[in-house]
Amino acid sequence: MRAPGTDRGRLLLVLAVAAAVTAFTATVPLLRDWFDLRVYHGAVDTWIHHGGRLYDYRVPGTPYGFTYPPFAAVAMVPMALLGLRTAIAVGLLLNLAALALVVRLLTGRAWRRLGWYGCTLGACALALFEPLRDTFSFGQVNLLLLALVLVDARLLATGRGRLAGVGIGLAAAVKLTPALFIGLLLVTRRWRAAAVATVVALAATGFAAVVAPDASRFYWTDAMWDTTRVGRLDYVSNQSLQGILARLGETDRAVWAVAVLLTLCVWAVRARRAAAAQDWTAAFALTGLTACLVSPITWVHHLVWLLPSFAVLVRAGHPRTAGALYAVLCTSVVWLWFDDASGVDGFLGSNTYAWITLGLLLWLPVGQPRAARPNLALSARAIDPAPSPAAPRMAQVSSQPGPAAGGDTAAATGTAAGPGLGRTRSASKEPTGSTRPAAANPQSSSARASS
Repeated sequence: MRAPGTDRGRLLLVLAVAAAVTAFTATVPLLRDWFDLRVYHGAVDTWIHHGGRLYDYRVPGTPYGFTYPPFAAVAMVPMALLGLRTAIAVGLLLNLAALALVVRLLTGRAWRRLGWYGCTLGACALALFEPLRDTFSFGQVNLLLLALVLVDARLLATGRGRLAGVGIGLAAAVKLTPALFIGLLLVTRRWRAAAVATVVALAATGFAAVVAPDASRFYWTDAMWDTTRVGRLDYVSNQSLQGILARLGETDRAVWAVAVLLTLCVWAVRARRAAAAQDWTAAFALTGLTACLVSPITWVHHLVWLLPSFAVLVRAGHPRTAGALYAVLCTSVVWLWFDDASGVDGFLGSNTYAWITLGLLLWLPVGQPRAARPNLALSARAIDPAPSPAAPRMAQVSSQPGPAAGGDTAAATGTAAGPGLGRTRSASKEPTGSTRPAAANPQSSSARASS
């Protein structure tokens, strides 16, 4: 099927695709009723206005409450000044801004070459990505944390490492999962950035301990170690190594520890290779993949950490592979085994997203020399207008790989602004409505929610 050659045809195609995406997102996955954001808002409101204890709060009618570190609650205190509906609106706007920043950091300025047509189709593709759908409809914070981490990736890639580490430190203070990025800085010997990230994380945690000493004491000595506050490990939404083992009925922590250790060894080797070639996009992508695998619980919406991997695949000249994997992550296929994940089909199908994450960790192209990295501008040419016959020599020159103006410079120098999403389209101590009692329709808003 050929792309429309006129603006009228493109507009009609965009309208048709947008209508189909809207219908899909409004009917197939349904909304998760902003369950996570209701947890945040209710816990902070009770804590600030009603003298309740932060970790005692439960969403009415559910056993789920706040399970992030205390600094996350301190950062969310302004939410207590807002009504729930206003908080939902603000949360949506923050997530949209974070997504725009993530796309900008992964693509550089090359997205402008796609024009309105390519950007609109890319936005539709992002709207189909299940982790993003759930992030928005749960009111989750993962996109905000991903944006913070990728800012540090950009700083390292552009030689401004003196400023790097703040974003990672803040993200690690809000949630435990991004703390692995401090490990990345250590294994790649970015000592200054690692120190900055560690100091920021400890300072934020210490500040929370001063503001909320009782909540801090309870979290670090009790809540953090209580997995029952988070949810069932064998729930199909848990796409981590622990989730795979739990669905197999394997409860021995030693087996999980060995799997985690092997995964971390693979990550350390590959991440160091990527950093040695100044391929920070790949190094951070590998770390996001690993964090999802080794975390005891990785709900589907946590898989927004896979987005940098698709940027790396496109940059490395594998757009079809990126598109195929991305399409699978849009299908909600794991929910076919919502009721029964037994048998060979259950082992393979219910862990589909985890297999994709593991495959990307093992085979994601990394450590390409700077000069060998494809220019993002080339990946955007597929939907650019064809060059006019009057200027064939200019077209030949512009098709040669090499430094280009604007955002393409970032791709040529191996920055975090590697190619991204425009062409292919998008610790785990937290409670989740994913673990709420099973309903007849696992895709309904009452069947699963998460925080």
